[in-house]
Amino acid sequence: MPVNKTALILSAHAADFVWRCGGAIALHQKLGYDVTVACMSFGERGESAKLWKQEGMTLDKVKSTRRNEAENAAAALDVHDIQFFDLGDYPLEFDRDAKYKIVDLIRKVQPDFMMSHSKYDQYNTDHMHMTQIALETRMIAQAWGHNPGEKVLGAPQLYLFEPHQTEQMGWKPDVFLDITEVWDKKRAAIECMQGQEHLWNYYTNVAENRGNHFRRNSGGMSGGRPAKYAEGFETVFPICRDEL
Repeated sequence: MPVNKTALILSAHAADFVWRCGGAIALHQKLGYDVTVACMSFGERGESAKLWKQEGMTLDKVKSTRRNEAENAAAALDVHDIQFFDLGDYPLEFDRDAKYKIVDLIRKVQPDFMMSHSKYDQYNTDHMHMTQIALETRMIAQAWGHNPGEKVLGAPQLYLFEPHQTEQMGWKPDVFLDITEVWDKKRAAIECMQGQEHLWNYYTNVAENRGNHFRRNSGGMSGGRPAKYAEGFETVFPICRDEL
């Protein structure tokens, strides 16, 4: 029986995977991939202002609400598996045990590709910290001397998804992914994130703008694919091809 291809999304907070790569998740699930999402925190301190403004709110209530939102969004995207590390946010911190837990997950999933945040984010250092850890744990997962006898990781591409203010963060997309056929799934997932309703239309506009970029870069008026919605990504490692 053939084994499905896999992908791993390392998301700093419980909503990040929705805004930034929800289309990629839904599309690859439709293509037969098993996509695993790992949320390092619930975004309970820094990304839940709407919840904290409610009278009688507690940290546990915020976490529970955010987890429920993320699980509903994952279901809307047909996510294969979603995991919550509950490491806290603002700041998001990783000790050695947390890093090794991520390494264990990477080796278990054996992803054909990985995704995480931009390399730099001065507005949310949790994001760029997550990407540094993604690089570090990817490296450890490749090491034959780490837990010898386990299957080591190959060399999956790490795609960096779009930050909130791209022009401030040095993020430069070199891949545009047409997500038009799964846009309804992404929009449904977006609307699961009730705690951040102010971002719903923002990320709809981002997808429309990236759709324009896809059309332009796929041929424009000379035969480009009429993508309405797209997502942009920046690759970290060289892409190896036998033919251009």
